[in-house]
Amino acid sequence: MTVPGNLAIYAGAALAEIAGCFAVWAWMRQGASALWLIPGLASLAIFAWLLTLAPSEFAGRAYAAYGGVYIAASLVWLWAVEKQRPDTWDLTGAAICLIGAAIILWAPRSV
Repeated sequence: MTVPGNLAIYAGAALAEIAGCFAVWAWMRQGASALWLIPGLASLAIFAWLLTLAPSEFAGRAYAAYGGVYIAASLVWLWAVEKQRPDTWDLTGAAICLIGAAIILWAPRSV
């Protein structure tokens, strides 16, 4: 699979997971209707399905690489949806996580 294809899978998974978790957050923390849980659960199912498409022979490695993408995507959500601009420390931490994810995902393996 190509690098853009890999990134699309992880970005889609991150969006689906964050949206699903936010639906639960909105219901439990912000008083939104329990009906938010319906699209939230669907979104979480899509997230799980997308991760099965990740380019890794092992689930743990796919999840580890995804973790860095999730952190960066969460900061995009923070800014775009919650209107809170990430600070320098947020961005520095996300960059470190993305470097780690890239190493996990694309490092040459002997097996």
